Amino acid sequence: MANEVIENEAKCFSCHKPTELEFGRKILRHEECPTCGASMHCCKMCKYYDPTAYNECKETIAERIVDKEKANFCEFFFLVGDTGEYEKKADSMDLANSLFKK
Repeated sequence: MANEVIENEAKCFSCHKPTELEFGRKILRHEECPTCGASMHCCKMCKYYDPTAYNECKETIAERIVDKEKANFCEFFFLVGDTGEYEKKADSMDLANSLFKK
């Protein structure tokens, strides 16, 4: 059962492997992906991260963070489950934008 993926377990934004981090638990700034070492308390692991939003964040009062893949001190951080949804959304936006280009 070591390879079993827990439904409420987050996947890394970088390697897309399970991280053993459960939703609802506080994620510390220094926590890293056990597979690739990517920072877990970063914008790309947050539910407010949105590459199509202003400053790439849906939380309007959060401070701007330039490097979305590095650990930060954002007080609005909330762990998201699967970062693949952002890639799908970005692909959809690219497709939609390409339809309207001349």
